[in-house]
Amino acid sequence: MATELDPQIVERLRGVMEPDFRASIVDLRMITHASSSRNKAQVEIATLAPLPEYSKELEGLVVDALKGDYKEVKVRVQPGTPSVLEEIAEALVAIEGTAAAAARLERKPPFSAGSSPTRVIGISSGKGGVGKSSVTVNLAVSLAKMGYEVGLLDADVYGFSIPAMLGIERKPQLIGNLMVPPVGYGVKVMSVGFFVSDDTPVIWRGPMLHKTLEQFIVDVFWGKLDYLLIDMPPGTGDVALSLGEYLPKSEVFVVTTPQLAAERVAQRSALAARKLKLPVRGVIENMSYFVGDDQKKYEIFGSGGGEALAESLAVPLVGKIPLSVTLREGGDTGVPENSGQGTKEFNELAQRIVDMGPARRYRSELKIN
Repeated sequence: MATELDPQIVERLRGVMEPDFRASIVDLRMITHASSSRNKAQVEIATLAPLPEYSKELEGLVVDALKGDYKEVKVRVQPGTPSVLEEIAEALVAIEGTAAAAARLERKPPFSAGSSPTRVIGISSGKGGVGKSSVTVNLAVSLAKMGYEVGLLDADVYGFSIPAMLGIERKPQLIGNLMVPPVGYGVKVMSVGFFVSDDTPVIWRGPMLHKTLEQFIVDVFWGKLDYLLIDMPPGTGDVALSLGEYLPKSEVFVVTTPQLAAERVAQRSALAARKLKLPVRGVIENMSYFVGDDQKKYEIFGSGGGEALAESLAVPLVGKIPLSVTLREGGDTGVPENSGQGTKEFNELAQRIVDMGPARRYRSELKIN
């Protein structure tokens, strides 16, 4: 790492964020050279090898940050030496803080401590096909658009779909002992889909699932998240048990459709969460209705399922998401819905969840006699 850097350039670059690390390149110690002469600036940035796909994007961010002060800006993004990469890895750990580092050494999630500001939200369903992953992706994007730091863990190991739905093709980066999740639409993502091809079935027993989820939670540089959303698999199997153990601070929102039959199945997922002592905070009804060209609402899958489930669980119905062609197309093309009927509803859903605040925790041993 260079010992002398032009302080004016360094200060101008403090606001440049590394696209995947989501942290300042200054705090990450990625600037290996910064000098100026005759109104010209030269900057060298160290990154991983091989060069990430977004290296040109990073170069552009540096140029944009300096072009107002210098007539000419030359930027070079190149793979760092082993010693530089070691310093970047140390900077990542420092950014997370001592509590997160200590938790990782004990193989505990960095957000498991009561002092962690991260809200961990599990999105569950009783069965597949209700649009749980679509809801999770678009909710995460809405929260990111609101300015929050958001992570998304694709825990649906057998039916992973999150990378494709966010259009993320690059794999996580490895620096030191940490995996750095790629970012799509402002959301950090980790999924088994980054490590197996789309046409490869995942045939694992419980212990393998357990170990994989542990690594995705503990060995990933999530940074300082405001929200970690978890796309849970349908049903009440091994993954739900593991998440209840690793992330006891999790809140659960249950996705269902208006069909009463779907509501009865979704109820099992909610009751399973409660058995694991995870608070069920609300119900999200997906595919609630379709708005035709005549602007009329058509309840294609019936009505009342969301309300009935919310009433039976004594929790609020926090959102009703309509059927939308752009939502379906977005899932196929890797572009989350940013127009059409769904955008307003997802933004409102995100705001309601934010306004609810984290779940209150009660400890039975703390009583006033």
